[in-house]
Amino acid sequence: MSGPDRFGAYGEGRGDGKDEEGEFPTRGTDAPGGPPDAEGGDADSGHHHDGGAGHGGDLGDGNGEGTPARPLPDPARPPRIPTPRASVEDGGLPLPDLVDPAPLRLEHPVLKSLLGAWALAACSVEETAAVEDHLGGCGACADEARRLREAVGLLQRPESLDLDPGLRTRVLDGCLDRRPPRIPVPGWAMPYDAETARLDALLQDFGDAEWHAPVRLRWFRGEGGVNRRTTVAGVIAHLLAVDGLVAVALGLDDPLAGDRPGDKPAGTPAERTEAFWEASHFPPTRSVRGPWREQAHALVRTVSFTGGGPGTLPVSYGDFELPLRDALLDRAFECWVHAEDIAEAVDYPYAPPAPRHLHDMIDLAARMLPGVLAERRRAGLTAPVSSRHLVAAGQPGRSLRLEIEGLGGGEWLIPLDSPGAVGSADHQVAHVALDDVEFCKLAAGHVSPEEAAAGQVGDRAAIREVLSAAASLSRM
Repeated sequence: MSGPDRFGAYGEGRGDGKDEEGEFPTRGTDAPGGPPDAEGGDADSGHHHDGGAGHGGDLGDGNGEGTPARPLPDPARPPRIPTPRASVEDGGLPLPDLVDPAPLRLEHPVLKSLLGAWALAACSVEETAAVEDHLGGCGACADEARRLREAVGLLQRPESLDLDPGLRTRVLDGCLDRRPPRIPVPGWAMPYDAETARLDALLQDFGDAEWHAPVRLRWFRGEGGVNRRTTVAGVIAHLLAVDGLVAVALGLDDPLAGDRPGDKPAGTPAERTEAFWEASHFPPTRSVRGPWREQAHALVRTVSFTGGGPGTLPVSYGDFELPLRDALLDRAFECWVHAEDIAEAVDYPYAPPAPRHLHDMIDLAARMLPGVLAERRRAGLTAPVSSRHLVAAGQPGRSLRLEIEGLGGGEWLIPLDSPGAVGSADHQVAHVALDDVEFCKLAAGHVSPEEAAAGQVGDRAAIREVLSAAASLSRM
């Protein structure tokens, strides 16, 4: 078709200005908007003359034949696209001298208003210099700048979004210093209160997948390690069952009593845990979190209302007893250890307790070591020592110096031959150095005595006995 009906809508065809053969159409052909052929060709017919200067696709010579020639650029005029400029270093010109900017002279109100931006490192170089120069002579602004920098440090946590585990203790201490509570929590119950709160904060955002994540409980028995497979919910059920020992001693309800009507609940932590798991018709789920947290609140509330008096109340663990203050410290230690087991199962970081609480847990383990050493000797789990010397209760005897490094550490003299003896530096036969968290992992049965990274000096047999006894503190 020729004429106006020959052309389609705009944008049809190749879209790059080429014809079907892949060539650019020439002026004077049947391309849209093209003028008639300069030699009389009919635009409607789409024909043109072959050959000569007017051949389609060739530029004319500007004499009226063919398509008008494109004018050549005038060499006298500057190019339409300028050439790249040369840098100062390549031009051979001298470089400009560096001139230090004049220091800003700002008034005190302006400088004070810039402290927030300075703490966030949002000031310009000149403003930063002016603020820092002003801080050297203004004590009020210096104190405000220090407080702002500390606040910025709390906002910017590049490594982890978790709060410092000691922050809760510091905040509570600050609040209690300003306004003491009517019913204070005894100091020996604070580690348990803090560790149960930290574990509850870890559990609050768990979904069904996390609650059923597999967890392997580990402890040390005799001369080797033992493990038990369960889930996150099963671990909380284990804590609920064993914390019930303290609840029974305080006259509270036993969480196992409803599951075993008419029968006295089992005594040892392992037996209570197995009984609780077996009594459940289905594997424990997230529903166990509520009873565990309510029981923890009840324990802390009860010992607080009694004024801390029953700290010596005996708590039976089936095959041994602990005073209430040590029993709650033991429960705080186990709560932290199993919280780390849970965090490891869901691939989440978990920090150690506050240094003050960690020190109390290590002190409890050090005080229990002489009794565990005696039990292992009675069970035949230690080699006979010719240098062993029994002394009367309260008298100094052979001792090992246990040095625990770290913020929660300290030094303890462990009597080796009798639980009634007194540790003495004059009778020291060995010295062991351990990191605070590493010692706690040893006492929890997560590290074997052979794998404990320890500095050892002195009687090797005594050192081996004490490290093995520390691992024997662990249980399910």
